[in-house]
Order: sequence, then C-alpha cells, then structure tokens
Amino acid sequence: MSKGGRFIALAASAILLSVVSLGPLGARAEEPGRPKTTGYPTVEDVPPRPAKPAMTADELLKLKKELITARDRQASKAKGGAERPQPIKP
Repeated sequence: MSKGGRFIALAASAILLSVVSLGPLGARAEEPGRPKTTGYPTVEDVPPRPAKPAMTADELLKLKKELITARDRQASKAKGGAERPQPIKP
C-alpha cells in the first residue's frame, strides 16, 4: 500500500471512529429535556385554602383588643417622655 493509501485509510478510520464515539452525544442532545425549574411556584399555582381557619373570631377579637391596649399604653408613655430636660448652663 502506498503512502497516500495509508493516509486515506487512516483519515477514514479516524472519521469513522469519531462518528461512532460522538453518535450517542448527538442523540442525547436531540431528546427533549426536563423543563428547568426555578424553585418558585408559577403565578397560577395557588395553595389550597385551609379547612380550619388559623384563628377563631373570638381569638381575633381578643388579639385586636390587646393590640389596641398596647398601642394606647405606648402612646401615653411617649407623651410623658416627650419632654426633654433643659440643659443646665454653667
């Protein structure tokens, strides 16, 4: 076999080897993959409503009264503490 014939045979075998070895990669690339997930729910995805409410009406009313009482208590302390002491001149 001549030099030119060996070179052609070597080139043909290299091409054939690369086609055979890279064939599965091409087939894998054509398959549709899973959609990428971001970790966040979609806009239309709304969680189901709970069967039992978090608070009953009585508990809600009691909590509102406690919050109003705490707000009024803080407002009265703020009014009393709003006066700053006058600086003493030497």
